[in-house]
Amino acid sequence: MEIGIVGLASSGKTTLFNALTKGRAETAGRGFANLAPNIGVAKVPDERLQRLSAMFKPQKTTPAEIKYTDVAPAPSSEKKKEGWTGQLLAYLSQEDALVAVIRAFKDDSIPHPDGSIDPLRDLGNIEMELAFSDLAIMERRLEKLVNSLKAAKPAEREAHLKEQSLLGRIKASLEKDIPVREQALSPDELKALEGYKFLTQKPLLAVFNIGENDLKQTSALEVEWLKKIHKPQFRLLAICAKLEAELSQLTDEEAKSFRSDMGATEPALDKLVRTSYDVLGLINFFTVGPDEVKAWTIRKGTPAQKAAGKIHTDIERGFIRAEVVTYTDLIKVGGLAEARKLGLLRAEGKTYEVKDGDVINYLFNV
Repeated sequence: MEIGIVGLASSGKTTLFNALTKGRAETAGRGFANLAPNIGVAKVPDERLQRLSAMFKPQKTTPAEIKYTDVAPAPSSEKKKEGWTGQLLAYLSQEDALVAVIRAFKDDSIPHPDGSIDPLRDLGNIEMELAFSDLAIMERRLEKLVNSLKAAKPAEREAHLKEQSLLGRIKASLEKDIPVREQALSPDELKALEGYKFLTQKPLLAVFNIGENDLKQTSALEVEWLKKIHKPQFRLLAICAKLEAELSQLTDEEAKSFRSDMGATEPALDKLVRTSYDVLGLINFFTVGPDEVKAWTIRKGTPAQKAAGKIHTDIERGFIRAEVVTYTDLIKVGGLAEARKLGLLRAEGKTYEVKDGDVINYLFNV
């Protein structure tokens, strides 16, 4: 899974990136330009993986990973017609989802580029930048289609007209502030758009970056902001990126102790990862053994044979069957041999829909 982090200058997006990846990227002085992004990887926290590792005692335990790309900040409102351009757009177009970091903290030593703290305004500006970038792509393609239609053969002409009609309809809705993800598009239409990689088609998770003084009001603030937004397919979290970045540099035990003193039941970054999975419709399955216990990330509804391709294309190509036991059953009985004896380890075919927490052993022949 790859997620792009976007935001205005001084929003704290690079601070959040550092918190997620345990990195130390420079947080000051990044302007709106074609700068190389910060790229890092975060391990996906999953207690199930740790319990499986304790059971099998493998040489290696490998969690699922999320790759985060932190691009240069979006232009402030006075430059809002510029949109993301060039290499920055190329980076964002490759992401599976976007995290928009919205400033909600007050700090007089860090001036806001628009002169005041207004999270809802800033969220609107970010969404506008995403829309401008998509509109620019549509306009360029529509111009090419007009020229192509002049010399198109009958078969080509029909395809061009169909594409022109679809893009025109999507563009009209986008100009009415309806992102592509919220437009009622058919499966065939969504497939036709795959090559465009529109930014407003990607799932969007807004992180409202709050100050430490607001930590005890986190849930109340999330509810308050969500009431004012009313967007389908939209997720919002309130996180103090500065605190999370500081905690990321501590040992796990030190961070756990600090959170306990604060009365926090779940690390904010764990909640962010969990919400990212939810908005993307992702699940984890596991492979186990003495060499390695590993978590694999797939989309909900993925059949067993296609899921095998996450491990290796040879396994997908030579798929025979999958031996599957649920994580809950495996933990309950204490091992694969016990699960087999009790009939809990079952054989599934290529069309079996892998479930979250499945522990799978693939049999294949190539």
